[in-house]
This record gives sequence, structure tokens and C-alpha cells, in this order.
Amino acid sequence: MNTLLHTDQENIKALLEQTQRVALNYFNDQSNLAPGRFIENISLQDLPDKGLGGQGTLDYFSKNFSDKITNSAGPRYFGFVTGGSTPAAVVGDWLVGAFDQNACGSNDSIAPQLERQALHFLKQLFGLDEEYFGSFVTGATASNFVSLAIARQWIGEQRGVDFSDEGILDAGAIHVLSGAPHSSVFKSLSMLGIGRKSLIKINTLPDREAIDIEVLENKLKEINEPVIVVANAGTVNTVDFDNLRAIGDLKKKYNFWLHVDAAFGGFAACSEKFSHFMNGINAADSITIDAHKWLNVPYDAAMQFTRHKNLQGKVFQNKAAYLGGDTLTDDFFHYTPENSRRFRALPSWFTLMAYGREGCTEVVERNCALTKLLETKLNASKYFKMLAPVRMNVACFTLSEENVSMEMIHAFLQLVRDDGRAFFTPTLYNGVAAIRAAVSNWQTQENDILIACETLEEVAEKFLHSNLRAAETLSHTKQ
Repeated sequence: MNTLLHTDQENIKALLEQTQRVALNYFNDQSNLAPGRFIENISLQDLPDKGLGGQGTLDYFSKNFSDKITNSAGPRYFGFVTGGSTPAAVVGDWLVGAFDQNACGSNDSIAPQLERQALHFLKQLFGLDEEYFGSFVTGATASNFVSLAIARQWIGEQRGVDFSDEGILDAGAIHVLSGAPHSSVFKSLSMLGIGRKSLIKINTLPDREAIDIEVLENKLKEINEPVIVVANAGTVNTVDFDNLRAIGDLKKKYNFWLHVDAAFGGFAACSEKFSHFMNGINAADSITIDAHKWLNVPYDAAMQFTRHKNLQGKVFQNKAAYLGGDTLTDDFFHYTPENSRRFRALPSWFTLMAYGREGCTEVVERNCALTKLLETKLNASKYFKMLAPVRMNVACFTLSEENVSMEMIHAFLQLVRDDGRAFFTPTLYNGVAAIRAAVSNWQTQENDILIACETLEEVAEKFLHSNLRAAETLSHTKQ
């Protein structure tokens, strides 16, 4: 055995204890660390002939890189829709690395059975029928990909073709209808060979991101053949929800596959205040929900659910002799893109067991209440204006200036980031350059919102004043 490997094996206790101290220092300082930062590209080093060993490498990392990690797990990171990692989820994630399970087999490890248990918990949490088959994948993109792959197979079978064997080269157009699809839907369509241009955008309701049901029905009637409908349960800009019950009713009249992208909006089902948004979810043929968003477990973790396990098996079955040949077992490698699967369900199992339905509900409702507080503060500010009402945990707003450009938003958010107290990401809403604040972290409290608002106000005052002076200088120059 390599000497350094042997030394690390002998000193594993001390090495793990030091690792714990590095992680603990991060946890203890999360409220003070900058939630966003710009890091210059580092120079690439040559691979050492002789390594530093575990302890030496940990020391090197701590000295050179650990202070440059973005505090995206902290309470004032409002970019994307990022939760943090609950203490129980971190415990589970550390054990995932230690146990190093390939979570695919049915009975050779408890790992896949705990995955099924976690999925059972989640179906109960989201109010899904027990008949749904589920699995863990890397994220919402992978979940949308899996679900749309099953939908593609369904389209083929409606046409009397097994796409999983015959391919789609001569299949003809596959129509996909959606009102405000997430970018990962387009990416999935590209990867699946269906094509980005196959998606037909359906008009949304006035000042909404929710699909117009009447327009959708007219398009279904016009196409008059099996199609895929992608519905939203929580859009990324305004957390708007399509009327799932009404879309489900259309399935009684028209033949289509209903996929619901509920990446984080699915957590509305946790709360009596918001569960009405998810009414009708059980009409879905497939569903996407993320865990590393509002469940607050470490990246990467998401779930896909479907009522059509047999079609999923046709698409993803791995027909290898060492995996059972042509026999379709319950092993997860027959139902997801991966043969090698990290035991990513364990952090979710830990956090669900640790905090239960009550804990999930409390985080969701607190985050939503804090987002309403943010909305109140922004409405009272002379520097900002809301672009849509807050429905749950996302505030979509912009600078109160006329003709705000995306360049202005980027420049403003860079200043906010460099201030070091809060972090937001840009977006485009109805053609308007905007800012999106997603409140998803289990640690976020009222004081974090107040600090974020104070930051926005202070930076906006300086930014807009400097912009005004620049505009005046340009005007004088032209004269």
C-alpha cells in the first residue's frame, strides 16, 4: 500500500476530526460570511508526483481555498432557488461519502430500500398517490429529462412504435405545449432529440405566468393528436402555478401526457396556506420536484415521479448480463440514466426523519412570510418596484428607474454582491430586466431580510446617483 494511503488509514480519526473542525468553522460563521463573491480564475497546477497526504491536502485546501467558498448555504443567499443543508442532512451526506454505496441493487444493500422509504415519505409530504413510482436523480434538469424521456416513449406507443428500440429518426414532429417552461425543459428536449423548437408556447393569463386554459384547449383541439403538456407548479420568477385541476380535466377530452414541473413549488403541499396551489397534481403522468431546493439537503438531489413505471423501464433498462440480462428488476439502474448512483437519498431520509412534516411546513411558511416582508419593504422604497405580487417565496422586482437595462441590473447586483451582506440574481420578466430574490434557506430569519433590504437601499442610492451623474456628463458632452 502507498505510504501516504497507509498513513491516512492509520490516522483516519484525527483526519476526520480535523475535517469536522473545518466544516464546523464554516457552520458557525455562516451568518457573517459573504453570500456572494467574485473569484478570479486560479492558475492550474501540475499534478504532484508525490502527494501531500490527507492531512497535508486538507491543510492546503483550508489555507488557500476554504475562505473563497461562496456562502450559498447561508441565510442571506437569495440567488437561484437554493436551500442550505440542515444539520441532519449534512450528517446523512457525510455518511454517503463514508459508506460509498452504489445505490442501485434491490437487496444487496439497504441503500435502495432507504431510497424507497424516503420516496414514500415524500409522496406523503406532497400528497401524491401511492401508485406513483419514484427515484432520486441529480436535479430538476435530470428529473425533467427522465420524465420527458418517458413521455417520448408514450408518444411512440400511441403511434405504434417502440422509440426505445426503433429510435425517433423517422418519427415526425413531437409537439410539446407549455406556458412558461423552465430552461431545463428546453435543454431536456434538446438532449432527447425532440428538439427545442418542438415546444409550442401557449399564452399565459394577463400579468401571470400561468397558462391560459382556453388557449391550451384550442391548441389541443387544433393539433388533434397525442402531445406532451408541461405544466408549472411554481415558476422561477413569480412562483406562479398552472391550474392543474383544469388541465387534468382536459385529459378526459384530449389525449396528452401531462408532466408537472414542481421543482420547488411542490412544497406548497406541505402547508394548509398554500396546498390549494397543488390541487389536481395527481392527474400528472410525471412530476419533477427538487430536494436540494426547499428540503434543504446538499447538492445534488431531486426526485422524479411517474404513473408509468413500465414505460420508464423500457427507456432506461440496462440489458447487461451482469445486471440480470433481459430481466427488468426493481433495481434503480433500470429506471434512471445512471448505472452508478450515489446514495443521494440518504440526506433526504435523514432530514425527513429528523424534522418530519412539521419541520418542513415550518420552513416553508416562515420563508413565505419573510418574502412577504421583503415585498412590503420594497413597495415602501423609492428605489425599487415590484413586478408581480409575492405568492410564496420569490420576490420579482426591479429598479424604479425608467428603461432599466439588463446591463444596469448586472452592474447593480455586482455592487450588492461585493458589499458582502446579501446576494441576488438577475432575471427577465415580461421583457423587463429584473432581480429575483428566492427565500429558501432553513436559517433565514427576519433580521436577514432587514439586512438585505438595508443593503439594497444603500447600494441603490449610490448606484442611481452615480448613474445620474454619468448621464448628465454624457448630455453635456453631446452639447
